[in-house]
Amino acid sequence: MRIKTFLLAIGGAFLLFGNAHNAKAQDFAIKTNLLYWATTTMNLQVEFGLGERTTLELGGNWNPWTFDDNKKIKHWLVQPELRLWNCERFNRGFFGIHLIGGQFNAGGIKLPFDLWPDFENRRFEGWMYGGGISYGYQWYLGPRWNLEATIGAGYMRLDMTEYNSEVCGEELGKKKRDYWGPTKVGLSFVYLF
Repeated sequence: MRIKTFLLAIGGAFLLFGNAHNAKAQDFAIKTNLLYWATTTMNLQVEFGLGERTTLELGGNWNPWTFDDNKKIKHWLVQPELRLWNCERFNRGFFGIHLIGGQFNAGGIKLPFDLWPDFENRRFEGWMYGGGISYGYQWYLGPRWNLEATIGAGYMRLDMTEYNSEVCGEELGKKKRDYWGPTKVGLSFVYLF
């Protein structure tokens, strides 16, 4: 049901904003987020022009690593985003609406600002889904290259099982957590086609 709702929303946005045959800017971009790489998370995004001022970004992240003492931020994540550009697509500022969905197995790490105190001594495994809004900006670097900064905030629901953080730790129960806050941050190199 959620996938059907998402596809209907994207289709409606295309009908509302799309006019690809009259578009004058670049048609397609491929990019990678340097901030996600800093957390050992592999990522790739593609972005398609829908109209003169609209694009659809489809992004995916994957982190398969386990570190010393069973510390991990293993996950896979998809994050589509519909963007409305202030001027023309792939040029200067934009506003976006994004969805988030994925699976995680993470824990044993002290998070900054005491965001999740249990995260240092526990491991959590489950699903996440949600959405949010964002703002970003692209700077021209060369004929085919841009630099993009983006930040977004919104809601995520985490459905998970909690474990002790050691390898094969004891199951401590099922949990649900509602999260409101940052849902997207990026500093990406963009290659335009």
